[in-house]
Amino acid sequence: MRSVLASPPSSAQAARHRGNRLLVVGVAAFAVAFGGWLAYLAMHAEGWTLNMIDLNVYRAGGLIVREVPKQGIRLYYNAHLNPSPLYGWTRSGKDGLQFTYTPFAAVAFALFSFGSFGTLVVVDTIVNFLALIAAMWFALGGLGVADKRVKAGASLLATAVAIWTEPVFRDIYLGQINLILMAAILWDLCQPDARKNKGFVTGIAAGIKLVPLIFIPYLVVTRKFREAAMMVAGFLFTVVVGFAVIPKDSSKYWIGGLFYKGGRTGFTGWLGNQSLDGLVTRLAGSINAGQPYWLIASLVVIVLGIGAAALLYRSGHPVPALLLTAETGDLVSPISWDHHWVWIAVWIPVAGWYAWQAWQHGLRRRAYAFAGAAVATLAVFACWPGYWYGMHMWETETGGQTFYWGWIWYAPNSNPFRTYYLYHDQPWYVEYHWHGLQLLAGNGYVLGGLLAFGGLVLAATIPAWRARTRPSPAS
Repeated sequence: MRSVLASPPSSAQAARHRGNRLLVVGVAAFAVAFGGWLAYLAMHAEGWTLNMIDLNVYRAGGLIVREVPKQGIRLYYNAHLNPSPLYGWTRSGKDGLQFTYTPFAAVAFALFSFGSFGTLVVVDTIVNFLALIAAMWFALGGLGVADKRVKAGASLLATAVAIWTEPVFRDIYLGQINLILMAAILWDLCQPDARKNKGFVTGIAAGIKLVPLIFIPYLVVTRKFREAAMMVAGFLFTVVVGFAVIPKDSSKYWIGGLFYKGGRTGFTGWLGNQSLDGLVTRLAGSINAGQPYWLIASLVVIVLGIGAAALLYRSGHPVPALLLTAETGDLVSPISWDHHWVWIAVWIPVAGWYAWQAWQHGLRRRAYAFAGAAVATLAVFACWPGYWYGMHMWETETGGQTFYWGWIWYAPNSNPFRTYYLYHDQPWYVEYHWHGLQLLAGNGYVLGGLLAFGGLVLAATIPAWRARTRPSPAS
């Protein structure tokens, strides 16, 4: 019989028990969330669940690089008038999608264009889910979580929540790569500073999608000059590779200025564009009228965002600093489609971790504040049942269906592929005539992002200001 005088479990044993419990909870939550997603796939038509038109464009770019025109790869270009087959291509069908990524991205996609499209759909879905779990793992590691059971359980629990956020849902639905790039950046920038090539992978990510370039000024301001140099080196490496493999397309993109023509992706003021540019365009009533205001707003956001991120880093909060920098990039980018906001998937567990830490230290108000921030973020970006009308008929061939969309989709919107490519910017676009709750719903992500942005800026600057103004012990 065990003695009643036996010593209580050690702190190490208690920590193991907590880690085991969290791992069990995480596995169960992930199984339920992922099972629900599989059930959704089984109960709905394929066009509603995995309509990977973006993956189709990636594969098309890769096939064009390999000079393998296959079914669905129609080249609308004349070698004398347009020496760039990659950027002269338009996807066959109703949407008129074009390849808008960098030349290096097309070269990278060429490596994955050998399999059938059906095979790529399966591989892309699996890789996206693994990337989401990995992003949570890397972020928790950056927060200082060392216990592998705690990290695994928390990563699976956070992923279970993130699956049902609209940006993540939409990213997987379209066959996008935002989750993969996010995981790569978090892995790279959460590494110890002693790693000599830290920053190079982030430069590669920026060579595929340009938005991660926002991390260069962040690294400079935080005096991580070696990491900033490595990131520039990684980015220049992608440019060189592009010119070496497809020089005509690279010249068209970099020298011809295609890289800053965001309108090639669709109507800038369309509801799906949840950036400052999209918000200002909708409020101004035209693309040209909104440009000067967008430039001013972007400059202010960059200065405040990078400055506050540097303060957070110097205060010992590197992961929130990275997330604030990423959000700054989403806000100031000319185009930030809804699926670009996948970084909020990491926001939620990070806020929850800070809430737990505050609670453990008896800081109840601070714990409630962080927990409230996590819940509010989920409320804004969650998949809510919505009425899928009209504008997505080009994707599903049917209209008026129920789809688990975010609440931004409750606002009326134009079809960018049926209107913008035909008529360009027009005053009769419905986004220019929103009113009341339509303005809140239709700009939900960028407004929610601005609130989170403002909260983090204040969280970074107020303590720094108090530290400067507080009397020293000597006085």
